[in-house]
Amino acid sequence: QVQLVETGGGPVQAGDSLKLTCTVSGRTVSGTYMGWFRQVGDQERVCVASIADSRDSTYYGESVKGRFTISRDNNNNALYLHMNDLKPEDTAVYYCAATSRSGLFRNKRAYDYWGRGTQVTVSS
Repeated sequence: QVQLVETGGGPVQAGDSLKLTCTVSGRTVSGTYMGWFRQVGDQERVCVASIADSRDSTYYGESVKGRFTISRDNNNNALYLHMNDLKPEDTAVYYCAATSRSGLFRNKRAYDYWGRGTQVTVSS
């Protein structure tokens, strides 16, 4: 059974940095395409970053490019999202996701496994 657990969210000030961690069990991150999504209320869940299985190919949404970095820790079987220069518009629930397919997918429907999410709140 694959389980994803996100940690590291919380309230921060604009300009601050935050690191989200997704701890994975039941599947190795080194062989899995994974992503970070965020959702505000009932709005669409949007991909902010994704990473390939064993290569370092990555995708970033335009709104976070240059500020967020997705990375994988094979030793700890974890996925990270380093967020710098946070803005109030980054406020959302952030979800970790994994897919059994091969590809840097942006569409949430391509992902099979999801965590419960962690809230990030950025105040100005």
